[in-house]
Amino acid sequence: MSTVLGSKNPRTVDRKAPKPSSIVEEPATIAACRRDYESAAEARATFARQQRTRR
Repeated sequence: MSTVLGSKNPRTVDRKAPKPSSIVEEPATIAACRRDYESAAEARATFARQQRTRR
């Protein structure tokens, strides 16, 4: 809990803990990076196509 200051009627507000992040929790490994890169091939191709046609 934290107190809200700067008002005539200070009140306490419940603060939730942040949700755990899988990016922080999982170690970065070469295999995981390779899988991410390979799974994004279609997205990279789409982006490259868009860049060529929008200029």
